[in-house]
Amino acid sequence: MIDFELARKKVLKNTPVLGVTSVSFEQSTGYVLAEKVVTKESVPLFDSSAVDGYALRYEDVTDADKSNHITLNLIGTVRAGDASGISIKKDSAVKIFTGAPVPRSATAVVMKEVTEEMNGKVLIKKSAKRGQNIRRKGEEFRKGQKIFAPGIFITPPVVAMLASLGVTRVKTYKKPRVSLIITGDEIRPPFAKLKPGQIHDSNSYALQTSLKSMGIDTVDVIHTRDSKNDTRRAFTTALKRSDVVISIGGVSVGEYDLVKEVLKDIGVKQVFWKVAMKPGKPNYFGVKNKKLVFGLPGNPVSAMVSFYVLIRPALFKLMGAAEYSSFFVKARLTKSITKKPERMEFVRGIVNKNDAGELLVTPAKGQDSHMIGGMATANCLIYFPRGSAILESSSFVHVELLIW
Repeated sequence: MIDFELARKKVLKNTPVLGVTSVSFEQSTGYVLAEKVVTKESVPLFDSSAVDGYALRYEDVTDADKSNHITLNLIGTVRAGDASGISIKKDSAVKIFTGAPVPRSATAVVMKEVTEEMNGKVLIKKSAKRGQNIRRKGEEFRKGQKIFAPGIFITPPVVAMLASLGVTRVKTYKKPRVSLIITGDEIRPPFAKLKPGQIHDSNSYALQTSLKSMGIDTVDVIHTRDSKNDTRRAFTTALKRSDVVISIGGVSVGEYDLVKEVLKDIGVKQVFWKVAMKPGKPNYFGVKNKKLVFGLPGNPVSAMVSFYVLIRPALFKLMGAAEYSSFFVKARLTKSITKKPERMEFVRGIVNKNDAGELLVTPAKGQDSHMIGGMATANCLIYFPRGSAILESSSFVHVELLIW
């Protein structure tokens, strides 16, 4: 039985980064960039107005206020998309709309709300400062400047940025192909009527949706009975199809726990079996031809927690992510919790803020490894270190937020 942190290090050490592909920017959400993105032009491309109002020379309205309105001649209008050649002279102004190019010689734009237009003139009721309400050419990015580095996840805002730059295809790392193997004669689909001793399958749905939330859509689900031949057939098929194989159940020490024996027979090299963590002690990890094989415990909470803290980081690395995006905070524990010191424990918790803005965390009800309800209500994992037997009420604890 190895320490949890060592187990995670061994998983990541044996995890390669997949190859590179090219995708359309519209389909790129959920991929990880494999190239840097630089600007071909300045952003913004030209000086533009940040508001609806009037472009003018700020020096013409330095004395404008509520009691002293300054009148300027209105000499034109510039809309978004116009290529205005208007030049603003002393005591004149141009009506302008948000996003429109600012005319030459204009040094400020005043908002419509502090003006009044009448008979070809505009009254300015408030002074302006140089550059006011003007978005300057290149103020966000200069031409040739790096915007994105390899290794970042492509999110909707990243897609928006790519579109604004006119980038239509990007190089990304490939997403892993994953096979889920669900073991057990007692496992039945959610829509099946249960006979005595049978249970509904929750694990395959939990992991499929977890993978989907990471942008991994290529997932095979294989159900296998508690038979050595069936189990061997399932793993042999999965290893041919996938980069990652995740089995659920069959990795403990019971008579029908066949996974470890079968994996050894088909040439999977075991890296570890049994981790000093709760839930999730009988975790298995092995490799074959750079393909990753995980054997998770069958209890639903054990499977979900093990996936989150051991497999999810490896999937991020496979996808080329620069770093695993776990999110830790410190929170004050609302009640004492105890355990045996032999293993690290991931206590399912609910974190929120009190009226003073302080983060508080409360253990969820139902901490046993078969109690899905406690996992379903939790929004975090409280890290209860190996070697510790008690975490006192009001003490600060390390909490990993669950971002499914």
